[in-house]
Amino acid sequence: MAAEAADDPPETIPLTGPVTLASMAETRKRLGEGPDSAVIDLSGVTALDTAGAWLVARRQRASAGTDQSTGYTGASPAQTLLLQTVGAAISRVQPDAAPHRPRKSAVDLLVMLGKAVSGIAGGLCNALGFLGLVVARLARTAAHPSRLRVTALVHHMHQAGLNAVPIVALMGFLIGIVLAFQGAAQLRQFGAEVFVVDLIAISILRELGILLTAIIVAGRSASAFTASIGAMKMREEIDAMRVLGLDPIELLVLPRVLALLILLPVLGFIANMAGLLGGGLMAWTQLGISPGMFRTQLLANTDVSHLLIGLSKAPVFALIIGLVGCHQGLQVAGNSESLGSRTSRSVVMAIFLVIVVDALFSVFFSVWGI
Repeated sequence: MAAEAADDPPETIPLTGPVTLASMAETRKRLGEGPDSAVIDLSGVTALDTAGAWLVARRQRASAGTDQSTGYTGASPAQTLLLQTVGAAISRVQPDAAPHRPRKSAVDLLVMLGKAVSGIAGGLCNALGFLGLVVARLARTAAHPSRLRVTALVHHMHQAGLNAVPIVALMGFLIGIVLAFQGAAQLRQFGAEVFVVDLIAISILRELGILLTAIIVAGRSASAFTASIGAMKMREEIDAMRVLGLDPIELLVLPRVLALLILLPVLGFIANMAGLLGGGLMAWTQLGISPGMFRTQLLANTDVSHLLIGLSKAPVFALIIGLVGCHQGLQVAGNSESLGSRTSRSVVMAIFLVIVVDALFSVFFSVWGI
């Protein structure tokens, strides 16, 4: 490509010898000495590689941005092809100007809204279909108990349940301390410090104990389920199961869901007891309410129904956490980016659904006066 003709011939920058990676510093210095409108003379170049062609093409691109008539001359056919290829690659990576984005009209916005609603509806239908599939497999397993993978069930009970006992107990203990401390600061103004026992008991037994336990289990187990099943999906182990005539739902999903259904109520009970212990300790140190008085006030004004109401939510929370974690794991594509995305999505979705369902439970119990 020759430079455009002008009244005065443009100055040339002659390049000689090899213009390669080894001589990049010298070539860059030589190209920087000439004016922007100079023509690069390649007739004396004996060797040209991609690095040298990149220097020449970049010089052309910079000069074109300043409306200069820079070009090159004397290139062989092979060198010309290499320069054109490198120049096209630079243009794709660094386009000359940002593409024009037309302003979205009302119709375009409606189309975007429709696609979003359609995607959400499709996801809900997919999730409901997965729930129905799991329930059907659970019913078949209940009719034929020998199909249950007891070893996998015990393993997941240990991983998702027993290993979570320390963090759940510590969380409940600290929540009880916080409630007692904050309640004491407020009730002391009215001389009603003794009612801090009722505040601690009802708050922990009905709501906070099982809710925070479910959130912790969602963060631990939902992500673990998604990562484990997703890794198997990436390694095509689930496809191998289907080829062998094995049901991935029965082998991978049911043991995890049943493990949570069995152990989440136990974890909720542990969190409740730890919360009462922490609240009683703080009430003793801050308000002078002895353990005996705490126990008497607790038994006098707190019914066992509060504990049962809180624990009644545990199976629903367990089902949500298990289904979300396993479903997101089965949706993993064949790359690590999809695995990370699905793992994060499973945690967020599980925690969000647990909080939403807990709010619905609260409304239901309030309406029915429970």
